[in-house]
Amino acid sequence: MSLETQLYWGALGLAVLWFAVLAAALAATRNGTVRPGPATQEFGEDPERPALVALLANGWCSVDNAAAATLLDLAARGHLELRQPGNEPARTTVHLTGKAAEDLTPYERRVLLRTAERAGADGAPIGAIAFRAEERSKAWNAALRKEIVTEAWQRGISRPRFGPVLIGLLGVLACLPGAALAGAGLAGHHGIRGVVAAALLPLVPFSWVLTRVLGHERATPRGLERAGHWAGVQGWLRAHEEFGALPPAAVTVWDRYLGYGAALGVTSDAARLLGFDSGDKRRVWSSYGGTWRPVRIRYPRLHPGFGAGTGKLLQLAGATALVVVCLVLFAALRRPEWAVTGPEAEHSLRRAGLLLTLGWVAIALAAIAVAEKFGRWTLFAAFLATMPGNFASGNGWMEHAFETPGPLLGESVAIAAFSLLTVWYLVLAVRERGAPLVLTGEVLRVEPRKDEDAPLFLALDTGDAERTTAWALPARRATVVPGTVVRLTVSPATRTIRTIEAAAPAAV
Repeated sequence: MSLETQLYWGALGLAVLWFAVLAAALAATRNGTVRPGPATQEFGEDPERPALVALLANGWCSVDNAAAATLLDLAARGHLELRQPGNEPARTTVHLTGKAAEDLTPYERRVLLRTAERAGADGAPIGAIAFRAEERSKAWNAALRKEIVTEAWQRGISRPRFGPVLIGLLGVLACLPGAALAGAGLAGHHGIRGVVAAALLPLVPFSWVLTRVLGHERATPRGLERAGHWAGVQGWLRAHEEFGALPPAAVTVWDRYLGYGAALGVTSDAARLLGFDSGDKRRVWSSYGGTWRPVRIRYPRLHPGFGAGTGKLLQLAGATALVVVCLVLFAALRRPEWAVTGPEAEHSLRRAGLLLTLGWVAIALAAIAVAEKFGRWTLFAAFLATMPGNFASGNGWMEHAFETPGPLLGESVAIAAFSLLTVWYLVLAVRERGAPLVLTGEVLRVEPRKDEDAPLFLALDTGDAERTTAWALPARRATVVPGTVVRLTVSPATRTIRTIEAAAPAAV
């Protein structure tokens, strides 16, 4: 066995060793078993804040409900006030009380600051606390988690799952397979580029795996003890059947129990209403116009010509017209002789079925090419579409298809549908040349689409309606931030934004 081959096998063995060490480390750093204490309503001396309890209740894996639990706890301690008008919890409003915040932890200040941003001096619906931009929501929640974990370390109830020594060992072992591959490359005289590529190649999967593990938390003996105590509090709260359905405003009666109930996953209804995530895409609270109100957003996903300019509309009209013309010609030129009868009738029918299918697929591909809608899966889908033609059987259908003069029923439906689309695109192209409309309002949301080059959805609140339909924002202008007051020049026919300029800074 050559030295090069030996080094390749050595690299494989070192990679297996790395995964074995990682698996052993994961097994050795598993959390111990939490033994629930007896049901109790006592928090204990110097109790953890609800955000820390959320970390314990989620098995040190996440801090779900921590922000909502913190807001409820701030209301119980007098920093916020929750008011529920009528019997609808979703209409609850949050108000600042002006109480000093010197005794608050960093994550409590973060929650209070976010609430103050939205509530202002007059208060706001609790649904308005949610973020409108997913990027900001992720960054805010990541910073919140870091602050919660830092205090958990300080209180001795949590620790990093992997210590510096273990991380260093995994890092060194991760470099060894690459070194072996680099040696194999040198032994095989593969050139400096091949050697460098071989040395770096194993680091890609190893780094990906490590990023999924690093940052995880692990219980301490003190943490397991406190988790058991809070499990007892959880049991006491669950014994009250009405507790899980309490609204946020019930904090005036239940005091801090409501916040701890949210952290422990008992107060599900209140925690659900207090969202600090990216919020509901179809229902956004807005105060533009002077009054808080929920604005429902419709995204026109099935709007032919949405966001298209005049040139694109004419191109689409050409593609749909091509389908109509080709289908008519294909039906007119089709002949019974294509399906030969006699001893070879079965083979002939299969061949005729394949020809028929290939004709339809070719028409579709030609239209897609004209419309410039080719994707990476288009040809694969076209290949699959030809499969039924290979197995076409008689049963009288194929003979009928070739003996019927003119288009078949399915072809007639397609001709009618694509004819209407052609007229639709041409009408839009004419209307697109009309005078634009100028709108001023607040950006509620900016939502991407599956196609990266497709225009984005921009929902605008003009302050005079409770419903709005999203506009098409060209991808090259996707830097607008939700909460910004903007002035738009739009084409109503295709709902395309021609120009956009900021009239006021973002408010979220």
